[in-house]
Amino acid sequence: MIYWDPTYILVLIGMVLCLGASALVNSTMSKYSRIRNSTGINGAEAARRILNSEGLYNVQIECLSGESGDHYDPRTNTVRLSRSVYNQPSVTAVGVAAHECGHAIQHAKGYSPLNFRTALVPVANIGSKLGFPLIFLGVILSWNQVLIQIGIWAFALAVLFQLVTLPVEFNASTRAVAKIEQYGLLSREENNGCKKVLTAAAMTYVAAAASAILQLLRLVILFGGNRRNDD
Repeated sequence: MIYWDPTYILVLIGMVLCLGASALVNSTMSKYSRIRNSTGINGAEAARRILNSEGLYNVQIECLSGESGDHYDPRTNTVRLSRSVYNQPSVTAVGVAAHECGHAIQHAKGYSPLNFRTALVPVANIGSKLGFPLIFLGVILSWNQVLIQIGIWAFALAVLFQLVTLPVEFNASTRAVAKIEQYGLLSREENNGCKKVLTAAAMTYVAAAASAILQLLRLVILFGGNRRNDD
């Protein structure tokens, strides 16, 4: 059984990063969700304008029942927006909707990192679910290094997915800002606020990736060597 050890500091650092990024994005999105944009369009309308202007008439827009979970589904060509983003004419709503449209544009243009991330989803899911159980099983089976190493590599696949996600998300935000400016969906001042919203949101992915890397580093430190059985 493993008790406290110095490597827990890596886990704590990851937790602090994730909590800080979450607090930042919640604060920023909340601030700009209270600011009505000058064009008076909600997220759904902004998304439709961007998609139509890009010739993506086949991409559907759906409203989710909750207040989170905004995403683009490449399997069904659907932009799904949370209820507030879908309905509210705020700076945040336009920014988030444009970001998800950025993913739709990536998909339409065959953006390589997005394709790679999509291909990684099955193995990343397996890695995140089996990594720790395999390591634990290896430990209780007299430090079976084969199982432990397989578990570490499985978890590494989940970390790789987090890393590949970064350029995909940053690129989607870059596309979002460009399209908002190109189609005049927000004023210049509002667009500055939109950039803050998207930057804060991007930091959550950076924090998640950093946390995953730190966790992987901890696993390598604890289990990566040829540990002997306890006497």
